[in-house]
Amino acid sequence: MVTSGKGWCHGGVSAPTEPKPPAVPGTPVGRRVVLGMLGLGVLGVLTGKTVQNGINAVASRDPTGLTSLLPGTNGFRYYSVTGDEPVESTAAYKLTVKGLVDKPMTLTYADLAAMTQTTLVKDFQCVTGWRVPAVHWSGVSLSHLLDVAGVQDAAKAVLFGSFDGVYTESLSLDQATGTDTIVATHMLGAPVTKSHGGPVRLYVAPMYGYKSIKWLGSIELSDKVVPGYWENYGYDVDGWIGKSNGRDDAPVT
Repeated sequence: MVTSGKGWCHGGVSAPTEPKPPAVPGTPVGRRVVLGMLGLGVLGVLTGKTVQNGINAVASRDPTGLTSLLPGTNGFRYYSVTGDEPVESTAAYKLTVKGLVDKPMTLTYADLAAMTQTTLVKDFQCVTGWRVPAVHWSGVSLSHLLDVAGVQDAAKAVLFGSFDGVYTESLSLDQATGTDTIVATHMLGAPVTKSHGGPVRLYVAPMYGYKSIKWLGSIELSDKVVPGYWENYGYDVDGWIGKSNGRDDAPVT
C-alpha cells in the first residue's frame, strides 16, 4: 500500500488486501529486469552513490516492490498509481496553513527548520503487511504548528493536501494533536527524499502509512473530517494500526 499515493510505502500490519486505485498503464516486470535490479544492487555496494541513484530511479518505476530487496531502500517498498513524482526544492517549498485558524500562514522550509523540532523513533507500518522498524523521524510536531496558527473553536478536523495535486488525507483534531504526529523534514537520518515524500511529508505514527501523506503542501482546519484519496477506494478513515485492517470491506485478521 502506498502512503497516500505513489512512492515508497509507509504503512500497516496484518492486511493482505492491496489498494485498488484507477488502472494505469504498465509493463510487466520480467526476469531480465529482476536480474538487472539485483545487479544494480551489487554494483551499489561496490561503487556507492552514483549507482545507488540508478537503483532509486529503477525503484521509482517498480510496481512490484521487488526493489525493497536491494541495498539502499531501507526495507521500504515502492508502488505507483500515477505518473512521475512531483519535484519541489527546499528553496522553493511552501506549506500553506489555512481554514479555521486565527493566523493563516505560508511557511517555507526554513520556517519549519526554525521551529521547535521533535524527534521520534517509530516503526513505519504498511497496510499490506510489512513494516520497517525503528525509523528515525524529525520535524515539527503538528500539535505545535497548530498552536502557532491558533485553532478556532469550530475546528474539528485537519485536512491535508499533497503538492502533486492528487493525494489528500484528513485526521480528526484529536488525532492530529497527538504527540506522535509530525510534519517531517527528516527521516532515516537525512532530509526526506523525493521518493519518500520530500521535502516535507506527514508522519502519523499510530496509523497505517496511507494516512501519512507525502509531498505535503497544505494543512486546512475544517469543521469535519473529509475522506482522503485512499478512503475513497474503501480504506478506513481511522487507520489505526492493530485496530483496523485498512479496508472497510475486508475481514479483520
